[in-house]
Amino acid sequence: MKKVVTLGALAVTMTVLLAGCGSSSATSTKNTSSSSSKTTKIVATGSTALQPLVEQAGQAYQNEHANVTINVPGGGSGAGLSQVAKGSVNVGNSDLFAQEQKGLDTKGLVDHKVAVVGMAPVVNKDAGVSNITKDQLVKIFEGKVTNWKDVGGKDEKITVVNRAQGSGTRATFEKWGLSNAKVATSQEQDSNGTVQKIVSTTPGAISYLAFSYVKSDLQALSIDNVKPTEANVANNKWKIWAYEHMYTKGQPTGEVKNFLTYMTSKSVQGSLVEKLGYIPLTSMKVDRGQSGTITTLK
Repeated sequence: MKKVVTLGALAVTMTVLLAGCGSSSATSTKNTSSSSSKTTKIVATGSTALQPLVEQAGQAYQNEHANVTINVPGGGSGAGLSQVAKGSVNVGNSDLFAQEQKGLDTKGLVDHKVAVVGMAPVVNKDAGVSNITKDQLVKIFEGKVTNWKDVGGKDEKITVVNRAQGSGTRATFEKWGLSNAKVATSQEQDSNGTVQKIVSTTPGAISYLAFSYVKSDLQALSIDNVKPTEANVANNKWKIWAYEHMYTKGQPTGEVKNFLTYMTSKSVQGSLVEKLGYIPLTSMKVDRGQSGTITTLK
C-alpha cells in the first residue's frame, strides 16, 4: 500500500510540473508574438475642412488594422503643407494645390486628391437674409456694407468673421467668392468648427464654411440665386469649391500608401464622403486645374 501511494504522489507531481512547463511555454510564445508586433503611426495634419473625413476614414481603417494608429490634427492647409514639406508629418491635408501656397518649397510633394468640398457664405439666422448678389457679398467683406438692412435683411450690424491667413478655406473663398477683393480687418479664427459656433451664436455674424460644417442652426447664402448645393458644385454653377488634397513627401510606402489607397476606395467614396457632406471625385462633371481652367469631364 505504501508503494502505491508513493507512486501515485509521484505521478501527480510530474503531471503538475509538466503542466507548468506547458503553460510557461505558451505564455512565452504569446508574449514573444505580442512584442514582435509593430505599430505604425500615421499623422495627417492640416485642413480643417478635410479633417472630419480623414478622422472617420482613419477610425474605420484602424478598426481593420490593429497595428496602425492615425492622428488627424487640424491647423489649416498652410500648416499641413508646411509640415509635410519639412518631413515632420506623413501627410499634409490641404484645400489648395501646394503650388498655391506662397513661400512653400513644393519639391518632392506628391498630390493625392480624395474628394471635393463645396464652401458657402453662412450667416446667423437672425440676419433675415438667404440670398445676396456677389457684389453685395464682396462689399460686406470689404467693410463697405455694414448693416443687413442694406441687403434686404434686418436693421442689424454685420459682424464679419474670417479665417486666419494660411487657411485653405479662406484662400478658396476669397478667390472664387470674392474675386480676390481686399477684405477688411476683422476677427480671425483657426478652424471651421470654431467659425460654425461663433456665427450660430452671434446675431448679425457672417463667415464661410465647408459644406460639411453647415448645420441647421446656420443660414447658408445663395449668391445671385444660385444655391450652394453639391449638384451645383458638380457642374461648376456654384464656383466656391476646391479639391481636397492629401500630400506626401515623395511617393508613399507601406501603411501610408495603403491608407491613401483606402481613402479613394468604394467603402469611403461610395458612402462616407457623401454622408459627411463632401462630393466624390467620380460625381464631378468638370475638372478645374490649378490655374482655374475648367474642363468638362465625359
